[in-house]
Amino acid sequence: MPTEVEVVLAAIKERRSIRAYEERPLDEETVAAIIEAGIHAPTAMGLQPWQFIVVRDRALMKQISDYCKPVLRGMLEGATDEMAVVFRDLLSREDFEIFYGASALVLVLGDEKNPYSTYDCTLCAGTMMLAAHAMGIGSCWIGSAGPVVGNSELMKRLEVPPGYAIIAPLIFGYPGERPEMPVRAEPKVTWI
Repeated sequence: MPTEVEVVLAAIKERRSIRAYEERPLDEETVAAIIEAGIHAPTAMGLQPWQFIVVRDRALMKQISDYCKPVLRGMLEGATDEMAVVFRDLLSREDFEIFYGASALVLVLGDEKNPYSTYDCTLCAGTMMLAAHAMGIGSCWIGSAGPVVGNSELMKRLEVPPGYAIIAPLIFGYPGERPEMPVRAEPKVTWI
């Protein structure tokens, strides 16, 4: 029987960014449990500067994707590195959606008055993704959703409250793939 340390380290090392999902929805209790795990992340001075918006409306997610895709293509215009070219081509496909068919989008919002919001909400998001993996749920941080902040109509529909910024757009759902572990470079460590 694995020790608690082995279980935690396995969750960390085996978690993958999932970019293909089954069509079945996540229930509210599962999403709430993932958020509950996230709020146990470290937070500067215990201020917990986060709020969460859960989007399960597939039509709204498609509208966000449709808005972000041309913005992202414009950002990648002229890029020549292989990953940028591949992603730009993917963004050009009519059938591609930046949320990869996930059943839930969770926006981790940070209090703009708190100078540590970005750090705290990033730790919260990472904890949520680890918890989801431990529960058999796939996740991925969708930085490609960032441009949505430029669309006031979509931001209004997302009900992002004044004084809060989207820090981490995360998707969750039942994995439709099991990606292999990418090669990790040896860390560069300076011991003093």
